[in-house]
Amino acid sequence: MTGRDPLNIVGQTVAEKYVVEKLVGEGGFAVVYRANHNIWNKPVAIKFFSELSSAPVDQREELMESFVQEGALLTELSSQTASIVQARDVGTYTTPEGRWMPYMVLEWLEGRSLEEVLEAEHSAGRPAWSLSEVLRVIRPAAHALDVAHGRGIAHRDVKPANIFVLGEDARAPDVTVKILDFGVAKMITDNTQMKAALAKTGTNITSFTPQYGAPEQFSRSYGATGPWTDVFALALVAIEMLRGKPALEGDDLIQLAYAASNPAARPTPRGLGLSVPDEVEAVFQRALAMATTQRFARAGEFLQALEAAIGGAAPSLREGVLSGGALPGEGFGLARTVAATDPALSGLGTTGGNVTTNTPAMLVTSTPQPVAPRSKAPLIAAAALGVLAIGGIGAFVVASSKSDAKPAASAEVASAPAPSASAAPAPKTCPDNMVKIPAGQFYMGSDQSDALDNEKPAHNVMLAAFCMDNFEVTRDQYLTCSQSGACPRAGREASWPNITDKERDAYSPLCNGEAESRGNHPINCVTWRDAEAFCRKNGKRLPTEAEWEYATRGPDGRVYPWGDEAPTHDHLNACDKECAAWAKKAGVHVDVLFEDDDGFAATAPVGSFPKGRSRFGPFDVVGNVWEWVADYYGPYGPDELKNPTGPKSGDKRVIRGGAWNGGYNTWLRPSFRYANDPKVRSPAIGFRCAKSLD
Repeated sequence: MTGRDPLNIVGQTVAEKYVVEKLVGEGGFAVVYRANHNIWNKPVAIKFFSELSSAPVDQREELMESFVQEGALLTELSSQTASIVQARDVGTYTTPEGRWMPYMVLEWLEGRSLEEVLEAEHSAGRPAWSLSEVLRVIRPAAHALDVAHGRGIAHRDVKPANIFVLGEDARAPDVTVKILDFGVAKMITDNTQMKAALAKTGTNITSFTPQYGAPEQFSRSYGATGPWTDVFALALVAIEMLRGKPALEGDDLIQLAYAASNPAARPTPRGLGLSVPDEVEAVFQRALAMATTQRFARAGEFLQALEAAIGGAAPSLREGVLSGGALPGEGFGLARTVAATDPALSGLGTTGGNVTTNTPAMLVTSTPQPVAPRSKAPLIAAAALGVLAIGGIGAFVVASSKSDAKPAASAEVASAPAPSASAAPAPKTCPDNMVKIPAGQFYMGSDQSDALDNEKPAHNVMLAAFCMDNFEVTRDQYLTCSQSGACPRAGREASWPNITDKERDAYSPLCNGEAESRGNHPINCVTWRDAEAFCRKNGKRLPTEAEWEYATRGPDGRVYPWGDEAPTHDHLNACDKECAAWAKKAGVHVDVLFEDDDGFAATAPVGSFPKGRSRFGPFDVVGNVWEWVADYYGPYGPDELKNPTGPKSGDKRVIRGGAWNGGYNTWLRPSFRYANDPKVRSPAIGFRCAKSLD
């Protein structure tokens, strides 16, 4: 890229300290320059998000808040492991031509991506990797991912292009590895302002590479994505190193989806013709299981099992890494951001925009063989899909017919949207899979004309900081507690005052307690006391009504958790055409919220709707299931309150948030509240827990 300078900034100084030296990569969404820190006299990489220069002026402040949050998250994660690329700074820059754009400063890395390593080794005729050599690279990568998994955060685009190898010899015993690009596409796909800016170019980004995709990334019917999705991808990467070519074979998106999801032919080492010990094959069978609940819950568990199977004397995981299973969650969506060609990359990805495919021929042997050719033919999903190479880490950009964006000649395939999201960085005082809700004040309730009487009057409430579960408590989590005898058993049947036989017959099959296939769905058909017992046994408690509302809407008075935009089937699980079809067949009445299909007739796996997250991070705060809160039900008063806990007594408890069978927008407002019999067992009611901060 000698001489190219698309932003005309070589020689300019950014933020009075970064002297821009040269372009190292560019794509349709971002450009990356090498710069020198003029105080430390050290190189850095600056990634300029040039595509966001069209963001409206009045939306830039909120857009930058997202950049700051993601930069803080990356810094927090990289402070716990040396195997995650470090973010050094974020800010905005205006080019000499007057173009405003955000940027992120990252550490400068000298080396190559694993993808480039494998390609170079093929060209040199080197044999495929041994199990012990594979483990040297997989170990630090798994450690890095497990740090994020401990927060309920998933990468969702693990692949050789996102595993960066420092130094010359990738097979060295002391090889150093970095995981690249946590958080960037999550900022894009989950942020309204960024999406609006991209919409002006007719583009939409989703966030995984089909060659390394898990079944749930191709179809939401397999469940939500989460840390277990990274386990699947990391296993595919390991097999590619052993095999010399990708584990998933296919010339288009449909073929790759079939390869990932075919129950009769799993892409395990033996399934692909490799000879490995029984113990190693068993580890990969679990890592590549189709059902998310049957996989290792997080990368650390996969690594520990693989080390034991290979039999090497490997260092143990740091204390606490494997404590408990990760809650199902959506982690970041990670998008291709640069097409870097400089051999000294910036920690943002690798050269080119192609998904590697492979020839059908496969050599079946236990002896290491030369690496097979890696085809560079781009995947083609459909003629109607335009693709845009934005380099480095495999995002998919769907360009509408009205777009002025010009697709690159070789590019990644456009893919169907997949849930993508991440948790906000939680403080050390919050347990894994909880997020910190900072101290603050807000107006609880609503005085709007369409507000119900029990939402009035709006009144000022001040709250101390607390922790909130990132996800609703799942069926599997509750079952673990009840099987230990620490929690009551979830209800097998729906039950509420005056329930009819028809209603009981219709709704009882939707209770998740004994539905093994719904392990990642929220537990339901639990009473208020069941919910309270679970939280208490886990060292937590139910959130107060005020805490729940504040965590859902924040201090800015937004109409819905995500903002003021009307709810759609992308925001939440509510009553749609599938719900209506179920009700018609069951002979019960429901009101339909939207005619589109959100993918689920009843409950959905937790975390399936990242666009509906609250500003603080929790998923599914509206829709899926109503949530029990701690308070007795009572009317509001006008007085200012501090850390309110509701009435001292009563015969009803409060539920919040609406559910899969909800048919009214008003139910989805954070201020909406409903008084419910605490003994009710409904397939539309579940809960999440909170925890006080000392």
